[in-house]
Amino acid sequence: MKCKIRKWKIDDAAELAATLNNKNIQDNLRDGLPYPYTEDDAKYYINEMLKADKNSIFAFAITADDKVVGSIGVFRKDNIHSLTAEIGYYIAEPFWGKGLGTCAIKQTCQYVFSNTDILRIFAEPFSYNIASCRILEKSGFKNEGTLRSNAVKNGQILDMKMYSLLKTDNESYILHKQNSL
Repeated sequence: MKCKIRKWKIDDAAELAATLNNKNIQDNLRDGLPYPYTEDDAKYYINEMLKADKNSIFAFAITADDKVVGSIGVFRKDNIHSLTAEIGYYIAEPFWGKGLGTCAIKQTCQYVFSNTDILRIFAEPFSYNIASCRILEKSGFKNEGTLRSNAVKNGQILDMKMYSLLKTDNESYILHKQNSL
């Protein structure tokens, strides 16, 4: 199954709400999302992403067969970290294990590195989320270590992993792929 990333449309609200109204997905995301997640919540999010600073927030719908199956975003940091950004993503549960996360991450990182001055993209999945860690590794991210007792989620103190992809890593990957064709 092939994926595409694209800008959000307000018409995506129902599919977004259906995806995020799932405890299995929300348990792997940061706090702050309402549960249950309604279509109005989705419309609010989509509107916020559409009017966000185009140099700091890069938010896309992940689609497969023209259906929204997830969300991905890259968020620029500030101050001394202004050339660094954090990536976050999720895929609707019925589409887990089909390579869509890896596909979307590669497309998104390529877009960000090609269209901005960002030099480093990082992700911090919960250590227990082996699938997300594997997606990042398959996308070229390097595991930089474990952030011990770094988060509290659902009343539990959790370790997180630190992954990063550098613009130079991405350029090397693209050159290698072109040379092997």
